Amino acid sequence: MVYRLQSALILVTTLFAICTGWVDAKPTVQRTTVTVAMRDGILLSTDIYRDPHVEKSPAIITRTPYNKQGTQSAAERCVAAGYAFVAQDCRGRFESEGVFVPYNNEGQDGYDAIEWLVHQPWCNGRVGMWGSSYVGATQWQAAVEHPPGLVSILPVATWSSFYRNLYLGGALRLSLIAGWARHHSVRPAGIEPFADWDATLMHLPLSEVDRKMGWSIPWLKGMLTHPHPDGFWKRFELSEQVTQLKLPMHHVVGYYDFFSRETVGNFRRMQKQTIDPETREQQQLILGPWDHGTIGKSKVGEVDFGPHAQWDEYGANIEWFDRYLKQDAAALATPFSPVRYFSMGDNVWHTAQTWPPEGFRQTSFFLHSGGNANTLHGDGTLNRKPPTTQERTDHFIADPANPTPASPVTDERPRHRPTWAPVNQQKTEEREDVLVYTSGPLLKPLVFAGNIKAQLHVSADTPDADWVVKLVDVSPDGFAQNLAVGILRGRFRDSELITTPLTPGKIYEITVDLGPVAAQIAPGHRMRVDISGAYFPLFDRNPNTGEGPFGRKTALATEHVFHRSGAASRIILPVKTTDRLTSP
Repeated sequence: MVYRLQSALILVTTLFAICTGWVDAKPTVQRTTVTVAMRDGILLSTDIYRDPHVEKSPAIITRTPYNKQGTQSAAERCVAAGYAFVAQDCRGRFESEGVFVPYNNEGQDGYDAIEWLVHQPWCNGRVGMWGSSYVGATQWQAAVEHPPGLVSILPVATWSSFYRNLYLGGALRLSLIAGWARHHSVRPAGIEPFADWDATLMHLPLSEVDRKMGWSIPWLKGMLTHPHPDGFWKRFELSEQVTQLKLPMHHVVGYYDFFSRETVGNFRRMQKQTIDPETREQQQLILGPWDHGTIGKSKVGEVDFGPHAQWDEYGANIEWFDRYLKQDAAALATPFSPVRYFSMGDNVWHTAQTWPPEGFRQTSFFLHSGGNANTLHGDGTLNRKPPTTQERTDHFIADPANPTPASPVTDERPRHRPTWAPVNQQKTEEREDVLVYTSGPLLKPLVFAGNIKAQLHVSADTPDADWVVKLVDVSPDGFAQNLAVGILRGRFRDSELITTPLTPGKIYEITVDLGPVAAQIAPGHRMRVDISGAYFPLFDRNPNTGEGPFGRKTALATEHVFHRSGAASRIILPVKTTDRLTSP
């Protein structure tokens, strides 16, 4: 009896507190589905989430090809924060009319959707865009159309130049785009799903991968057969247009994300090149230790970066919108750092005014060996001393029939299911087609942050060949954590647009971009550089013939890496300037 009286008293007290404003009641979230007409009459299915008790509010819109119903939790959180939330299926997807061709209509459809939104009676005329990956790209594409009412965007892990996201150093992110096409194209009736994904990714010519999958996908064929940034990509090339925008932006990506270079590049363009000085001050970059599917999490691949790596993406997004979309006085008065980046190894966050951060010096670590750097059991070493003698050249054979895997192959992770995330590289480093250069144990922490590159002196006996460079942190127990990776296709060494074949036997100096990264390699750990001729199937294998995407032939390539006086191969790290380096 006493328990019931206490419960009743608590209930009455709680209701009274809510009614009198002592505590906040959870807002009512009402969802309504409508269709919105685009300029050509196509109707796009659109969900509206809002609190019906709020007369007008700013609105957040997300446009997705992945089913708008998956945004409900984000919508409810945004409504609780005082926003209306709108989710729209892209043209040709799920409940929307039309034909889906990736990115083909997102600019004008995004403009039309925002124009419709600002005229709704419950919208106060201020609109933000939200989402990552494809959904992030729909923001850039709509923004460069300059729709009235668009106030801010949050492009997470995405591109402003789709060519440079899909291609790196002339190599194609094959498993990414082929797998995406498999799931997001229309499989004709009567066609059974193919079973041999390994054979599909190995198929030549590259131009027929869709046929090998079992059905024609014209847009995929187009992407696979245009390895140069030519006119085919013009509609997906926004890098110059974005510098005309006057929008605050919150850029987010992880080091292991295939969008890392593009996202960091977008931030730099907006902070350094945009025409509007005020807009330059309204950009923020968040760089974490994540891959594409783990933003905000601590466990990535086989590495746990600790509780500090956890990050509340939704909360940070709402804080950003409170500042610029809602123009909340408290949010506007709170200063923010233009860059927040996570350092792997010591697993802590840092702030900076720009990227790369100041206070770091480009420092060379040179490759050495007696000519037998193959495998982790070879004689390859790495230190800060440039070669002074005629060191013997290392070489390996790149076999297109057995390309070096991007991730160590296991029963749980077959070749066609590689990961971008950090995993132990030891098994791959056992291969004869991998050159391995390892430092001695570090005597003090090696701290670096910025964009990493490798300058190599190389040759091959074929018209084309790939050079893949990987930076690795080796712990005392032997766990070899990949920190960064880059690839360069030989015939793209001087130009993406006009390529030239390799002259067999000729030595070339090449630069391989390993992308943005920040880390601390701890005392007792070793730093390692791996070099190979493939990173398959995250990047397509090079047939080594130079024939391009229509070629059917392959050739074994003998690839050389030189490290001698006058041809010193090295990796260049932006090392913290306060550190007095002891050569590893």
